[in-house]
Amino acid sequence: ELNRILRPGGYFIWSATPVYRNDERDQNVWKAMVALTESICWKVVAKTFDSSGIGLVIYQKPVSSTCYAERKENSPPLCDQNYRQNSSWYVPLDGCLPPLPVASMDDSYSWPTTWPKRLSSKPPSLLTEQDAEEIFYEDTKHWSALVSDVYLEGLAINWSRVRNVMDMNSGYGGFAAALIDLPLWVMNVIPIHRPDTLSVIFDRGLIGIYHDWCESFNTYPRTYDLLHSSFLLRDLTQRCDIIDVAVEMDRILRPGGYILVQDSMEMISKLSPILHSLQWSITLHQDQFLVGKKGFWRPDGKIRI
Repeated sequence: ELNRILRPGGYFIWSATPVYRNDERDQNVWKAMVALTESICWKVVAKTFDSSGIGLVIYQKPVSSTCYAERKENSPPLCDQNYRQNSSWYVPLDGCLPPLPVASMDDSYSWPTTWPKRLSSKPPSLLTEQDAEEIFYEDTKHWSALVSDVYLEGLAINWSRVRNVMDMNSGYGGFAAALIDLPLWVMNVIPIHRPDTLSVIFDRGLIGIYHDWCESFNTYPRTYDLLHSSFLLRDLTQRCDIIDVAVEMDRILRPGGYILVQDSMEMISKLSPILHSLQWSITLHQDQFLVGKKGFWRPDGKIRI
């Protein structure tokens, strides 16, 4: 699984006692690790220790399948042609190695440009359809203008108090890219019923994850300072109750935190009374933006008739 999610030529840094201790148990683990990494063609590029004796080893994944073909044993085996290595939502771990693409035939696994150019340049994994590149650049311009002209200037959000941000429907990650100069970070969420653009998120140097918003998000309560949703709710209401989605948003947002929703007035009208019932303060802008601020209220547990 680590091999699957690593880009060809990517690095795995391992710091553990088998790297730097010489007792029998740790040395047995080290020998097993050597055998395993050789079998999947990972190369040791560095093994180093600090002044206290604590060490680490850096492995590099190969950039081509040449080493796989030269192995004495086909173990782990190569995945068959029908293997979908981008599938990872409710998919069991698989013990096979995805073949690496031939560079002249497929550049979707090539390294992006250096940071920060990779944030705004064409992602290697972008779809090859004729207008995909134009759509990507237009999306980037759209979010840059919306964030600078509306989100940062025209809404009742104190951005100086915002550090942990989630974009609930990230697309190409344009919202996160537009916030890059602010001292905050954005968790980009790709809903599983929307087009799979997670590889584009990572190509841009951003961080992201898949999720189904009809399920609970895997995080502690009161984790995020701001949740952002752009035209997400209509699709969700076809599959689950908007009340459940709103309560989950309330769960993962800190008291004093914000939600920023861009949607139709129909969906905003459905969401607003739910947030009011949770004692949130709400403001509307331009008939498409809802800003909600979570308070510190919680039910007292008393039953009233």
